[in-house]
Amino acid sequence: MLRRLLRAKDRMDAASHEDWPVRRLARVSGVSEAHFARSFREAFGVPPHRYLLTLRIERAMALLRETDLPIAEIAFETGWKSLGTFGRTFRDVVGESPSAIRAREKAASHDLKSVPVCFLRAAHRPHLTIAVSEKRRQETGGTKGPEETEVP
Repeated sequence: MLRRLLRAKDRMDAASHEDWPVRRLARVSGVSEAHFARSFREAFGVPPHRYLLTLRIERAMALLRETDLPIAEIAFETGWKSLGTFGRTFRDVVGESPSAIRAREKAASHDLKSVPVCFLRAAHRPHLTIAVSEKRRQETGGTKGPEETEVP
């Protein structure tokens, strides 16, 4: 089963700018949609949609740091259909707007040529352990996280 999941994950890695609904991923893996979604989460710790979101945000951050492309072009190149959705989701996940990230990176003088690319990607990878909508609710005070209960 892991080999089938990795096949779908590799497809997402290679074309994160494309739409990858669970139906399409399940077809690539050769399993049912429900079984795929459940197994993917168990194997990789996040649901397929959140994994794809992480890939897109990670790629957008790299393009913001390394290129002078307009933010709108970066949004569309990384698979977003709307600039507004890209900006809102990016800010919710990363904590800063795309333009703020770009300005901060340009102001900082880094010599990152000697650092392996895999380390740079890991350092800039967004952390999506909870859904973006849940994160928004927590920040506005609408819903608190799971209650902690003390067991005697």
